[in-house]
Amino acid sequence: MPSTCPKCRQVVPEDIVCCAGIEYAWKCVTCHKVSTGFAIPFGTCFLCGGKLELVQGHDFEDPMKIRPIRDAVQFELNAYHFYRLALTKVTKPLLRSIFEQLYEHEVDHLHTLQERYHTHLDDDVLNLRPDAEALLADEVFRGIDLADQQGGALALYNKAIEMERRTRDHFRKLSSELPDGPEKEVCLELAAEEEEHVALLETEMG
Repeated sequence: MPSTCPKCRQVVPEDIVCCAGIEYAWKCVTCHKVSTGFAIPFGTCFLCGGKLELVQGHDFEDPMKIRPIRDAVQFELNAYHFYRLALTKVTKPLLRSIFEQLYEHEVDHLHTLQERYHTHLDDDVLNLRPDAEALLADEVFRGIDLADQQGGALALYNKAIEMERRTRDHFRKLSSELPDGPEKEVCLELAAEEEEHVALLETEMG
């Protein structure tokens, strides 16, 4: 029988899907984890078991003037370059496979930031000049013996976990300092996102 499209509100005939690309976003009211997809989920938050509610997203005139978003972009870029450079140093097949997965996750996280908060990153921040990349590599691998394939890779992995925990704690602290409002909500969302990253890394470590 005919139905109404939830996006464009037009009546469509039976067996016809209108605006099939509609994507929903929902947030856990307990841990503030935001997820997106093409269907509204039943049940509870996969991260903490809390109740889910539909959200419409945030509409900031200039997202990069919002500190939590600006910080998130910088942290994700740092992680993106960390994993990208680490891939050039890890040679053991299993560890390399793990770092490739982590790198792909970071690419997805950057895309999520752009879609959710409407940030726009230029190619020059993703593709560094050789001199800038060399300086960053010196900093990233400082104190890590990359000649030791097993120990060096493990040190890189521990540094990745430390980096994700530090990012999570930053947003938790910042959210506690902000008054109720959109910026605080963004902070809580970002902290929940980083908690998922930490859980992923700790699971892989196990």
